[in-house]
Amino acid sequence: MNHSSKLKQFLFCTTIFFSIIIFPVEAGKKILKIGAIPDQNQEMLDRRFNLFARELSKKIGIKAKYVPVTNYIAAVSGFRTNDLDLVWFGGLSGVQARLQSKNAVVIAQRDIDKEFKSIFILNKKIKLRKARQLKDLQNLKNLRFTFGSENSTSGRLMPEYFLNKAGLGIKDFHNGRVGFSGSHDSTIALVNSGSYDAGALNKNIWDKVSENNPMRTKNIYVFYVSPEYVDYHWLVQGDLDKKFRKGLTKELEEWILNLDRKTKTEKEILDLFNANKFIQADASQYKKIESIGRKLKKIR
Repeated sequence: MNHSSKLKQFLFCTTIFFSIIIFPVEAGKKILKIGAIPDQNQEMLDRRFNLFARELSKKIGIKAKYVPVTNYIAAVSGFRTNDLDLVWFGGLSGVQARLQSKNAVVIAQRDIDKEFKSIFILNKKIKLRKARQLKDLQNLKNLRFTFGSENSTSGRLMPEYFLNKAGLGIKDFHNGRVGFSGSHDSTIALVNSGSYDAGALNKNIWDKVSENNPMRTKNIYVFYVSPEYVDYHWLVQGDLDKKFRKGLTKELEEWILNLDRKTKTEKEILDLFNANKFIQADASQYKKIESIGRKLKKIR
């Protein structure tokens, strides 16, 4: 065997040796997996949750990673199967996930989530007087109407609930059906383009889009702003302390609740969440969401 062959053999054996030593150590490192319902475009979600994960990793000394999902159902399923440890859910998806996951804990919501609202928007070609009260939603009858995701609280569940209270059902829209855009951003785009006459979405996202990207809303006006309800929240696995270390759930909660606008990076996180701060929350606040979800057959 020549010198070159011996060198190659030595390097190969050395590589195998260190692989045996190092790989099990790397494999043993647990990663805290963060998820979120895809209620906006993926670029926005990536910015928000990658920054959140990086800062959380620094704070708790455990690697945290944002894991994107394709839809609301995938977020609920990922939490149920323990593939996601900490998830940013809407009201309905959070209830669905909690009911399917033993001992899951609601740890926080934004200040705006305690009194959340949906809005109903119309393309400007549809000339209706703005609704002054709930029953005026009846004027949307026979229009081409789209919700957001089928499992969205602010883009489907609560808007459908308010429509029902006004005496309007899905069968009362154009051709007896409605659309499901998949996200709040898409609802805006579809109504702005005229593909649909009307739609319903999260008021918070509407406010940001109309302020920052007025061209995206130039053909739309707000027809009705809904009454308040409780919405988004952080949900954590009930066995997180056992999986990682004792007290981690409390550490997560305290870090999220103490995010401070006086700190540059933490301010950026809060801005990306459209929040001034996070506040305490618990499962009892979502009893009405659960009740409406059962009534509309979104929870069985």
